Amino acid sequence: MTGLILTHPEHRSEAQQVLLKELRIRCVELAHACDLVARFASILVNRRGQEELEQWTADAEASPLPELRGFATGLRKDWDAVTAGLTLRWNSGPVEGDVNRIKMLKRQMFGRDKLDLLLKRVLLAS
Repeated sequence: MTGLILTHPEHRSEAQQVLLKELRIRCVELAHACDLVARFASILVNRRGQEELEQWTADAEASPLPELRGFATGLRKDWDAVTAGLTLRWNSGPVEGDVNRIKMLKRQMFGRDKLDLLLKRVLLAS
């Protein structure tokens, strides 16, 4: 179900579109969740956090779904960072990738030798 909701509408098969439409008709909460998820995905993909995030968060907080209300409350806790993340084109993805790679090498080296061997391994893996 989650995969069906999160799949871009252009990438859903005809059968998936029919199934989702039928489920939305039968469950009002699911229809509401689908609408909010689609709007948030649009904000995320098109980087429209500055313009649309405030309204989306207010709608999510007014939602009958506790999961979406909790998510919106969490966004409010670090509002400036969330707005920047959904607006600006810069991100920490490359740095996070390097950190993940180094942590993986560190786990592989656990108990083998000292820091100098880990350093050589990190440098050789670059």
